[in-house]
Amino acid sequence: MAGIAPRFSRLTPEGLSEAQKPVVARLAKSVRNGLGGPFDIMLRSPDMANGMVELFEYYRFRTRLPARLKEFAILILAREWSAQFEWFAHRPAAEKAGLAAATIEALRLGKRPDAMPSDEAAVYDLAVSLIRDHEASDAVFDAARALLGEEQLVDLISMIGEYMKVALLLNAGRVGAPEGNELPLPPLGGGR
Repeated sequence: MAGIAPRFSRLTPEGLSEAQKPVVARLAKSVRNGLGGPFDIMLRSPDMANGMVELFEYYRFRTRLPARLKEFAILILAREWSAQFEWFAHRPAAEKAGLAAATIEALRLGKRPDAMPSDEAAVYDLAVSLIRDHEASDAVFDAARALLGEEQLVDLISMIGEYMKVALLLNAGRVGAPEGNELPLPPLGGGR
């Protein structure tokens, strides 16, 4: 996306419709990185955006999935989809949540991180299986369920799907890192 123009013009406060204004007000209370990235695109469909915000608030504030595993799953998805803005926005949250720097860097380079705790390994294997193969083997699924329990497992799977939607919006809209920042993800090898 370096050197490629975004496909959506940036919304301005003056240009917001009456349907967009309450969604913007809600977003302003809960997002970390302003209204750029996927939010600017989502606002083109205010009712859909409002539903996505509801889910984001659930994943951010109400899920019992630990923050470290939640942010790890989002980074896995961002890496697999080469969603530059998603990585840019969630890497600091992953670091703050306690995800090891070596794990983050291996993932950024498209490698399976070494020496992960068992819960991270289960999240990695499940997320990568779902993203690449669109399913998970019994062994991968059962390992994740044994470590997370069914409530957290369902939240994890749903969250992966929700952030996949974000990656689709970002990539279709050609949204990279915010202006003045380098793209954080190198291209993936092997046709991915």
